[in-house]
This record gives sequence, structure tokens and C-alpha cells, in this order.
Amino acid sequence: MTKLTHDKLFSLEQYARNRTEFRARVMAHKKTRMVMLGEHVTLMFEDVLTMQYQVQEMLRLERMFEPELIQDELDVYNPLIPDGSNWKATMMIEYSDAEERKQMLTKLVGIEDKVWVQAAGCEKVYAISDEDLERATEEKTSAVHFMRFELTAAMVSALQQGVALAMGVDHPAYQATLSPVPTKNRASLLCDLQG
Repeated sequence: MTKLTHDKLFSLEQYARNRTEFRARVMAHKKTRMVMLGEHVTLMFEDVLTMQYQVQEMLRLERMFEPELIQDELDVYNPLIPDGSNWKATMMIEYSDAEERKQMLTKLVGIEDKVWVQAAGCEKVYAISDEDLERATEEKTSAVHFMRFELTAAMVSALQQGVALAMGVDHPAYQATLSPVPTKNRASLLCDLQG
């Protein structure tokens, strides 16, 4: 999968001129990359376009134009782009009530290791949180996690042949299954896979 480089970014001036149109395109794209697992867990599957938007927004907000600082941003965000045999996602745990969120984050320790994807006829693949920052403690988890799903060759092949895709969470304090994943999401995620 392609990574972001300086030449794939808008200059600050170009971005200022194109931001409204670019943002609208990214928001429409994100709708095909977002999967709800139950009422409180959302997976945002990242790719080159979603990461370009993140980088462009950071450069805009920080008014960065120095090549070294731009490279620092690219170095932060490029690892969140899938590599052709995996999916990378930002998981958000969302409770609108602050007290309920606080209580649930103490009950959901380890949830980042209990999120899975599955192609019909294949074993579940659980998230690997090695892209994750050290956000969780033994007492509570973070509301945001970065994760990778490393897919087997058999799973990639099965998905490319059209089998159903399912996702879920198997945590003692939170269980959810989405089966099948909606067609628009499945089609978008298949674009990340080489094979």
C-alpha cells in the first residue's frame, strides 16, 4: 500500500484553497470506512486518504511548512496506513455521559485485544495493538486505541472471492457482533488488500 510523501501533500496555500472540497470528499470516504460494533464502539479503518487528511489538518493548525517538521508528521501517521495484508483502525469507545464513560473505561481494560474480524469459513483474527500508544493502565483503558488486523492469506483470498465479512468484540464487559459487515464498508476495506 502506498505511503504518504511530501509530494502527495498540498502546500499550506493549496490546502487553504482546496480544503472545503477535500474535506467533503474525505468525510464521504470515511462513511465507508466506519463500522459500529454495538452502541459504544466505533472502528474507523484508516487508509492513505484518511491519513492525508490528518496530516493536512495538523500542518494547517500548526502552520508547518518546514520539510523536517512535515517529515515528522509523515513518520507519525504513515504507520497507520495498511500494508496490503492488514487493516489498521482507530477504535473509539464512546459514552455520552461522562460518569458512565469513566465507569466503563475501568471495566473495559484489555478491550483492544478482544476486537476481531472474520471472513466466513476462516478463523477470527484479533486486533494487535502494537501501533497503540501506551494509553491503558491496569485500572482503566483509553477511549481511543490504534490497532492492526493482520489477515491470513486464506482470509484475503476468501474475501476477494466474495465471502461475508463479520466483526465484533469479545470482552467480558462488552460483546458485539456485526455480521455481515455492510456492503459499502466491505467493498472499501477490500481496496486495502493486495493479492
